Amino acid sequence: MTAAERTPRVLVADDQTLIRTGFRLILTARGIEVVGEAADGAEAVVMARELVPDVVLMDIRMPNMDGLEATRRILEHTPGCRVLMLTTFDLDRYVYTALSVGASGFLLKDVTPEHLAAAVRLVDTGDALLAPSITRRLVERFASDTGRPRAVPADLAALTPRELEVLTLLGRGLSNTELAAELTLSEATVKSHVARIFAKLALRDRAQAVVLAYETGLVRPSGLRDR
Repeated sequence: MTAAERTPRVLVADDQTLIRTGFRLILTARGIEVVGEAADGAEAVVMARELVPDVVLMDIRMPNMDGLEATRRILEHTPGCRVLMLTTFDLDRYVYTALSVGASGFLLKDVTPEHLAAAVRLVDTGDALLAPSITRRLVERFASDTGRPRAVPADLAALTPRELEVLTLLGRGLSNTELAAELTLSEATVKSHVARIFAKLALRDRAQAVVLAYETGLVRPSGLRDR
């Protein structure tokens, strides 16, 4: 089965029944299988272990166990799973922490049906969903908090000058196509650079790359561009 033919298996975790039902209907109508629904974080952890979904749509604020702790536990047990955090507000202070614990991105709950389906398919391919304007505001507000956990322990000295340049541009929110244009490289070469950066720094995806770029001071908040 090719990447284009692949159908992601999705678990929806939200304490609001209407949200879960709405997302199930939207995704199912677009050919994406919803394998389960969880009403809180603890239930999401159990169901993720049983069902092994490709993608979890995870509400941040839920009873019994919040989405942050549930994400941490799910990714510890099922590292191949991708988690998309759901939030009501684009400046939810927990979103930055969610990226730090391994979430592959975040969505506002008022997302359009088309964007929801596209987001699930995107993170299922191993990419990360980062809305640059929202991510910029989050980082500006929270990246300097001294008590916030680091995304990964990383030694940037392991990177070549070119890889450091690529990581800097990743931190500014550039896609592979934009990286290729900026650096005058082919997209295949850019993908190779990105893969080596992830391997050397033990990064899961672009979300962690952005977090790391800011936490190490490689990129400053003003560097992330609006689209």
